[in-house]
Amino acid sequence: MPFTLSLPTLSVVMAGVIAMLAGAASAEQPLAPVSMHAEINAHAITVLLHQAKVGQRPDLSDKFLAYLDLSELDFKGANLARSDFYGTDFTGANLSGVDLSGTRLDRSVLIHANLSGANLTGATIFRPTIYSDLSNKISDAPRFSGANLTDVHVQANLSGSDFRGADLSNANFSPLEARPGEGTMTTTYRNILKYCNFSGAKLHNANMQRAVLWFAKFTGADLTGANFTDADLSRADFAGADVSGADFTRADLDEANFVGAKGVEDAKGLDQSVNLHRAVR
Repeated sequence: MPFTLSLPTLSVVMAGVIAMLAGAASAEQPLAPVSMHAEINAHAITVLLHQAKVGQRPDLSDKFLAYLDLSELDFKGANLARSDFYGTDFTGANLSGVDLSGTRLDRSVLIHANLSGANLTGATIFRPTIYSDLSNKISDAPRFSGANLTDVHVQANLSGSDFRGADLSNANFSPLEARPGEGTMTTTYRNILKYCNFSGAKLHNANMQRAVLWFAKFTGADLTGANFTDADLSRADFAGADVSGADFTRADLDEANFVGAKGVEDAKGLDQSVNLHRAVR
């Protein structure tokens, strides 16, 4: 006997499908293409910044400013909080001291961008362009020294970036998502953070799961409770860092330097790490 759906049953099924699609559309990343129409054009923003007086903080908060060319601009400590900069070009821009809290910097261009001392609390930085060509010159990488990156969510290759003295408490550098594949971007397998300088930075409870951190500097950093499970920490420098409660389960510690590190006895997962016998202690 062929299987058929009655009209009431079919209505219930269709309602479920519609509800499911609505739920997907409300995900963090939109399913539809990002609009090309910014609220303010690049020329108007340039004029606003150039006319800002000393001590005056230009306000560009809560704006949709996607796909603009804002390269080489001095933002003069502007308030850019909660604005959407999807695909915007910040090449060589001076974003030092600006408020970028809650902003979307996905697919933005951050070549040579200076974000030192910026407030990036709760911002997202998914798949940005960091290098000027395919050679991936680490000298092209942006600077985040002294920045507030608490609760930031990153999926990127940021190799060579300067995070000295930055606050990365609860920062999420894990490529894993609760519902992978959502939105307009492909989930990365690993975040690439080779040669990054985290000296003196605060990474309390930061999630560095699966990150590639070759030659990363963590000298004097606060790594308490940080998650390094499955990370590649080959030749990373932990001298003087506090690793109390940090999780190194399955992390590759090939030639990593722990000389002078604090709280090693309180670190987790070292007995399950890779190449611990080749680490310097």
